[in-house]
Amino acid sequence: MEPTASVRFFDTQFERQLRAGELPLNPFEQATLPFLGGHVLDSGCGLGNLAVAAAQQGCTVLALDGSAAAIAHLQALAKARGLPITAEQADLRDHLPTPRGFDAVVSIGLLMFFACTDARRQLARLQAAVRPGGVAAINVLIEGTTYMDMFDPSQHCLFGRDELPRAFGGWTLLHAAEQTFDAPRGLRKCFSTVIARRG
Repeated sequence: MEPTASVRFFDTQFERQLRAGELPLNPFEQATLPFLGGHVLDSGCGLGNLAVAAAQQGCTVLALDGSAAAIAHLQALAKARGLPITAEQADLRDHLPTPRGFDAVVSIGLLMFFACTDARRQLARLQAAVRPGGVAAINVLIEGTTYMDMFDPSQHCLFGRDELPRAFGGWTLLHAAEQTFDAPRGLRKCFSTVIARRG
């Protein structure tokens, strides 16, 4: 798999975070963790902070990411701690998860790094991977800022402000929020997060 510019960016960032020991759950992971149970797919797991927390509360986790550095770290950590985590490197732009194969599917801060056609296709595939009664937790960028520095010029997708909640029509919304954060150069970044239960 030839890494994209965003994967190369995150490989470097993950290696820096590991050297610095910076491994806390981000606000989106903190909001998602209480809803996770059973067999979990973490698509775009990064260093695996959420996968580890989910495994520690009794979940079995399939954790996927495009970053070789992140997956190597998570594999070693899961083995050292005896956690039920399978960590694999994958090209998530075209990954097809097992339909109805998971009690919970998580994708935090991933889809925005794909071309919009790929992002929307993968969102539908992630939804299809959730078992009836299971939960999906999806987080996307809806306003670009310094994050644009990380994107391949033609490979990014800013979702519309109400696009993510609308994509979960027919599901039970458990949590829906927009969050804005300050960013360098006087800019800001705005995310949409939806946690929903499949009927």
